[in-house]
Amino acid sequence: MQAHWGYLGVAIVAEVIATSALKATEGFSRLGPSVLVVVGYCTAFYFLSLTLRTLPLGVAYALWSGVGIALVTAFGWLYYRQTLDAATLCGLGLIAAGIVLIQLRGGH
Repeated sequence: MQAHWGYLGVAIVAEVIATSALKATEGFSRLGPSVLVVVGYCTAFYFLSLTLRTLPLGVAYALWSGVGIALVTAFGWLYYRQTLDAATLCGLGLIAAGIVLIQLRGGH
């Protein structure tokens, strides 16, 4: 596996953890979740920057944000019991289709 895919995976996971913890900060009034958010975003951006050494910006950002959106939505559904309506599911499907098209294009 090429290193940029591993870096991108770490960036995505860190961003999903940070974004998912954001609600628990209660406006950054709770220390533990607030630290998790800051460390998570710093980690995400650091590993995204490593990804950009070899992967084009548009491809990396599309994958990072698209996969992140899908995973944060899934976390919200599972953990916070947020509902997923037809429009949300359709949007997630379009994001997934876009990610597939980027990969089929070769990405770089």
